[in-house]
Amino acid sequence: QLQLVESGGGLVQPGGSLRLSCAASGFTLDYYALGWFRQAPGKEREGVSCISSSGDSTNYADSVKGRFTISRDNAKNTVYLQMNSLKPEDTAVYYCAAVPAVQTNMCDVWYEYDSWGQGTQVTVSS
Repeated sequence: QLQLVESGGGLVQPGGSLRLSCAASGFTLDYYALGWFRQAPGKEREGVSCISSSGDSTNYADSVKGRFTISRDNAKNTVYLQMNSLKPEDTAVYYCAAVPAVQTNMCDVWYEYDSWGQGTQVTVSS
C-alpha cells in the first residue's frame, strides 16, 4: 500500500528554518514526481514546490523562491523541503504528494498529484 509520511514540522520564530521530510513506503519514488503543498486556515491548498522524477527540474511558488529548497534522495525513498527565512505567512499544514512521472523532467502538474501524506503543521510565530 502506497504511503507518504511527513515529519519535521513545528513552531519556529520568524527568520528561522525547518526541514520537512516525507518518507515513502509501499512503492519506490524513483518514477514519481514529488511535490510539497500547503494549506493555511481559511485558504485553498496551494503548490509550494515540486521536483521531477529525474531530480533535474524543480519548481517553486513565487512566495517561497529563494527561501525554500526541495530535494530528493531516492536511495532513502524520501523527499525534503528545506525552509529558510520563514515568515508568519508560511504558517500552514504542509503536505507531500506524489504522481507517476509522465516525463522525467516535469513536475508542475499540480492538479494531477494523487498520493498524499497526512500533513505536518508548520507555525511561524514569535
